[in-house]
Formats: sequence, C-alpha cells, structure tokens
Amino acid sequence: MAELLTSAQMRAIEAAAIESGAVTGLELMERAGRGVVEAILAEWPELVAGSFRAVVLCGPGNNGGDGFVVARLLRERGWEVTCYAWDDLARQGPDARAMRARWEAAGGETVPFREFHVARDWFDVAVDALYGIGMRDGHGVDASLEEFLSCTERMVAVDVPSGLIADDGRSVEPKLVAALTVTFHAPKLGHFLGVGPGCCGKLVVKEIGLSGGGGVPLVDPPSTDRLKRTFWTNKYSNGAVLVLGGPAGRGGAARLAARGALRIGAGVVTVGCPSAALVENAARLDAVMLRVVEDGGALEAVLEDGRIGVVCLGPGLGTGAREVGLVAAALGGRGEPLQRRGEPRPTGVVLDADALTILSREAGLFGALHGACVLTPHGGEFARLFPDIAERLLAPAVTGPAYSKVDATREAAVRAGCVVLFKGADTVIAAPDGRCAVNSAQYERAAPWLATAGSGDVLAGFIAGLMARGFSPFDAACTGAWLHVDCAREFGPGLIAEDLPEMLPAVFRRLGV
Repeated sequence: MAELLTSAQMRAIEAAAIESGAVTGLELMERAGRGVVEAILAEWPELVAGSFRAVVLCGPGNNGGDGFVVARLLRERGWEVTCYAWDDLARQGPDARAMRARWEAAGGETVPFREFHVARDWFDVAVDALYGIGMRDGHGVDASLEEFLSCTERMVAVDVPSGLIADDGRSVEPKLVAALTVTFHAPKLGHFLGVGPGCCGKLVVKEIGLSGGGGVPLVDPPSTDRLKRTFWTNKYSNGAVLVLGGPAGRGGAARLAARGALRIGAGVVTVGCPSAALVENAARLDAVMLRVVEDGGALEAVLEDGRIGVVCLGPGLGTGAREVGLVAAALGGRGEPLQRRGEPRPTGVVLDADALTILSREAGLFGALHGACVLTPHGGEFARLFPDIAERLLAPAVTGPAYSKVDATREAAVRAGCVVLFKGADTVIAAPDGRCAVNSAQYERAAPWLATAGSGDVLAGFIAGLMARGFSPFDAACTGAWLHVDCAREFGPGLIAEDLPEMLPAVFRRLGV
C-alpha cells in the first residue's frame, strides 16, 4: 500500500536512519542523485548513449545537494553540464556543501545565481533542484527561472517541482511544470493533492534504503474476496437499499444512484418517490423496485422493514419542507435495531447533493449524524457544511505546517461524527476515528471523463450498495471511490453517468470477482 508523506514525516524518517547509524546524509544524497539519473535515462532512452547538454539549478538545502550529485554523474557520462547555485556557501547545509565540493573536485564549474540569465540555447535536460520538499508559501520562483526551465521539454524536478508545496499540493506563482518528477522513499501529499499532478508530469518514486511510514494511504484495489458472492446468499442477504427520489421531472439522479447500488451487488434496490413521480420512474426502471414515499412519516413506516440496510438520499431530492422531513426520518433511526442477517444494526445513510444542502441549513439534523452515515460533498457543498474549515483550507500557510485537504477532511469527519468523502480528482476519505485515505484519479489512473453530470449520484449509489452488502462506511466509501474511477477508465472518453454502472461487470471480471 503506497503512503503519502508530509515533509515533516520524510525528514523524520531520514533523521532516524542517520541517527541509527544505518546511513549517512551524504550516502542518502548520493543515492538520491543516482536515482534521478536512472529515472532520466529510463524515461528518455535516447539519452543513454552519447553526449548531451544539461543545466542543473541547485538550491541551498539538501535538494541542492542532490542536484550537485546529478550534475557530477551526468558529467561522468560525458555530458556538458552547467550548474547554477548560490555563491554564498554559508547558505548551504554541510552535506550540500560537501556534494558541491565533490562536483567541483571532479572538474565541474558552479556558476553563481547572480550571473544567471535566460539562456537562448536549447538544453537536452534541465534539472530543478532548488527547493524540493522545503518549498513553502512566500518563497516564489523567479520568473526568469521559469522561462529558462521551460526552454526544454525534458524538465526534471528533484523531489518536488519548485513552486509546489509538498504538504498540500498548492503552488506559488510562477510555478514550474516538470515533465518528470523523481521523489524518494515515498510520494508526498503534494504530489497527489491540488495542482500537484499538473506540476509533476510523470512521477517516479526511487528507493534510497530508508524504512518507515505513517503517512496517508492511497486507496488500494478492492479485495476480490469481499466483493464475491457465495452460493448460499439470497437477495436480502446481499442487502437492501432504499434510494429516495425527488418530484416528477427530477428523478434521474435517484435512478442513477439506484442503478449504481444494484450493479455493485445490493440484492434489492428500491426507489422511494412521491406518487406524482411514480409513473415516470416506472417507465425507466425494471429491476429496481418502486415505492411511494410522500414524506418523512411515510419513510418512518417504510423503515420498519428491518431488511432495509441503507438509505441513500440527496440526488435530485429537492430542499423543501418534504425533503427536510425525509432527512430527519432517515437520521431519526439512530441506533434502532433494524435486522439484517440476524444482527441488530442502525440503518446506514448516504447523504449527497440536496441532502447536504439541507444539513448545512439545519443544525439539528447535522447533530443527528451518526457513525453509520457517509457524507459525499464536492468543494462547494463542503464549504457550506464546514465554512470555517473550508476557509482555513483556502488560506495560505504563514507559519507552521500547511493545512491540506487531508487535514480538512479529517477535521470535518470528527465534527460530523461520520465518514466524509471530499470529492475531486484528489478525493479524500476520512472517518471520525482518524482513519484517512486518498483516492487518486490522476497520473496513470487519470479519469477526466468523471467531470460529467450525474457521476456523483452513481458514486453515492455505489457506496450505499456496498454498505448494504456489509462493508463498513469507511471501507464502502474507499471501495466505491476506487471502483468509480476504474469504471470511468474502463469506458474512456465519451463517458456519461449512465455508463458507469454498466462498466462494473467488466471491472469485476478483470479483478477476478
């Protein structure tokens, strides 16, 4: 399982290894520089044989020391290398100074930054070793450096492109955009959050002999054993989901959620809607059942059927008095012993879209949230639900560590007392007990086609269906988010929300379910 580290965690891992005597700082620097060269040659095999030209920009910290190693190793391969650095050695750490000395002892020349000018010549490779994980708000990147490093298509960032903040994925303008980013031991949060993937190009992680973690995991492919059905199951033992729909003419979103819940394996899925919407829904649904649910009182009566394990509400629901009553009824069953597989459990509730708007307006209903709930806000909905957290997330970090989307989602989950899935290409899922994971739709798992109306409704249905099958709210959110991305990638360009559930059989077959 890949973990995303903060800069503080990475520094602590390095410090622990050095303190234990297992490795020295210089050895780590040498391994890092060698890893960068290996990644360059692997990415562009045409550079393996022959003499080429490179420019390396070295900052004052350990990232700059890595850059001096890269410069020396490329020069040893017969390359012509120009290395820029601060001429004030006092600004450089001891290990970086040692690597600079090795570079110069090998015949390399270090050109002071004060003599830097925009080169009109074209370089085969430009290496950004300026700041790395030490980049923070307020550093800034000189505009001439940005112009300089954009004069080659082969721009390589050591650890983190300059301008990108490693802890939260935000950037300082102007920011550098790399074709290849080489980081060490483990990826950092900023590689996967915010604008990070757009700055990093291709991300390569190189091992440099360290051990230790403690970061936020990336969501793994789901366990096939958990997704499989056994031969002794029946439809109700596979779980029942009730999706609440809106008025006539607004039922499409609920139908998408219901289809998602059914395809992901819930045994029985019912759309509950006003009587005026019954004919419309009946004309569009076959395997999904229908039931008239006019208001909160009717929902309470329906939920007396202990076989209903999960209620999904919000997509296309509306935000009027009827809908407030439905949210109240769905949350009012907190702790009531509804039977499923002979074990008492509270009804699970997945709240999306309009239900989140209602929660943001009704403090009493927000207070009724419980551990069997999942909230699935996008950025705007998150800001309405947690305005102070969203404000802090958008504010620049002046002192102390950056406040990232991971931090914000964790805080929101604790406040709500339930799982929060903060949507985006960098989806973050957090539980109130501190568990957290990032589901990335970036790099090799990029799925830009998910930015289409209704895709979030399908995701809500996926999560509800998995909860009905017995997944915990946190596991259902993680697994549903992973499958959601994989379905989009299975279909590809041209995707619309209706296609997502229909891709599940192919995804399941590929997973061996």
